[in-house]
Amino acid sequence: MITNDKQIDLCIEQICEQGCRYVNQVIEQLEKNKIMDRLNHLNFVQQKILLRELKSIMAVYADTGSCEVRAIDNR
Repeated sequence: MITNDKQIDLCIEQICEQGCRYVNQVIEQLEKNKIMDRLNHLNFVQQKILLRELKSIMAVYADTGSCEVRAIDNR
């Protein structure tokens, strides 16, 4: 996948399967240091790598504005 960490790669895959809006929501939560239950198995460094990788993936959508952020359940 993207990183050499299977836990992070699996999270990226699972998050991206939910669509770009969900990915943006996860990015927003991680930027606010709000850890979602589905990510609490990752340590701090892994969470930062995940955030960096998700931002990189979503950079494709930055110019189009095709994805928006909506509130998600932190459970």
